[in-house]
Amino acid sequence: MSLDAPSLSPQDSLVAIMISVSISDANIRTAELVTIQQIVNHLPVFAEYDPDRFNKVVQIVFELFEEEDGLDALFGLTRDALPQELHETAYALACDVAASDKRVSQEELRLLEEIRYELNLDRLHAAAIERAARARYSTLSNSD
Repeated sequence: MSLDAPSLSPQDSLVAIMISVSISDANIRTAELVTIQQIVNHLPVFAEYDPDRFNKVVQIVFELFEEEDGLDALFGLTRDALPQELHETAYALACDVAASDKRVSQEELRLLEEIRYELNLDRLHAAAIERAARARYSTLSNSD
């Protein structure tokens, strides 16, 4: 980005991580966007979040993804803004977005791996978070 690096709030960082998972496979699905919107509208961590910030964060993520080292820049911004106690929350939200459309692409899996690494999550905790997301988004039919 040609502008100075924007600063993100902790909630902005959570939104940025969710958006990055959605766009990682270059196929933004409606289910993913609906999931992100529901999360922002209902989770307590977003109770004080200014909804006007949402579109700004989306724009930042899109601009970063167009840059060669954009993902590293995104992780730098989120690391600076996201307190340690929200690292597992961030990963859980990322997993929810990936699982929401019942199609987890290789690009999404790679990004989730990067997020785990960047947030320094214990592998066992991450596996539990991943399993919980699969359980939340499972269906009765395999045809979905």
